[in-house]
Amino acid sequence: MSALKTLLVHLDASPTGLARLTLAHQWATQHDSLVSVLYATTPADLLYPLGFGTGYEAAALLDDLEATRRNHAKGLFDSAVASGMTRLQWSELGRQESLSAFVEQAFYADLVVLGQREPESVSSQGVPADFVEWVVMDSGKPTLVLPYIGVDAQPARKVLVAWKPSRESARAVAAALPLLQAAAQVDVVWWHEPGRSADDASVALLAYLQRHGISAIAHACGEASAEMGDLLLSRCSDLASDLLVMGCYGHTRAREWVLGGVTRTLLRSMTLPVLMVH
Repeated sequence: MSALKTLLVHLDASPTGLARLTLAHQWATQHDSLVSVLYATTPADLLYPLGFGTGYEAAALLDDLEATRRNHAKGLFDSAVASGMTRLQWSELGRQESLSAFVEQAFYADLVVLGQREPESVSSQGVPADFVEWVVMDSGKPTLVLPYIGVDAQPARKVLVAWKPSRESARAVAAALPLLQAAAQVDVVWWHEPGRSADDASVALLAYLQRHGISAIAHACGEASAEMGDLLLSRCSDLASDLLVMGCYGHTRAREWVLGGVTRTLLRSMTLPVLMVH
């Protein structure tokens, strides 16, 4: 990806929506981009097909719930625009459209911005628990996931690249090139597979980045292990990174997401924005 010209931000009624809008607008300003904000939730009558009973009163309650969620999200958007975020453009799924329509819109974006699911949260905002995984894997687009704990809404200055010689990692690095070029510091970390030289995984990548004007600092972290997800988060903390770039690993089986251990750990325990590509 040579430029970030269109950012697609998912918006629902969750409190972290404003953080997504703020960070996306900051990045769009840095890269002269447009931010398309798409309000997308599962319709209330599909979330609670039996929970509200049947009849006119039940339908009215579902309509009220739907309107409350939508109006809250639109309020967040309007407040953001009023504060000076002029690059934001609002759109929303139709009442009968499923969340798969969000994935279709992602095909036309250079970067998708989503929020991490908060642990123990319920689907009161109308977004399924596996929404992030679904979008990342079905769209194939570079996706920025923001932690629910909140982040400093500034362009990334210290970026950490988690590297392994794989299709997913290569696509993630290519997608992140504009961000890496604008960063003040880029760190590359890797864990080598048993039987492979610790240098094999880094030399070619560092040369590739150098050709794009990026001087990266290499960190060999030893042999790969089952704790790599936690170790990766620890390295992000040690290096004071404000963005992690990585490949997303997994596959689908009967609509159930089965993720690699590192990806699963990051989506559960992330403390910084993560740009991932499947």
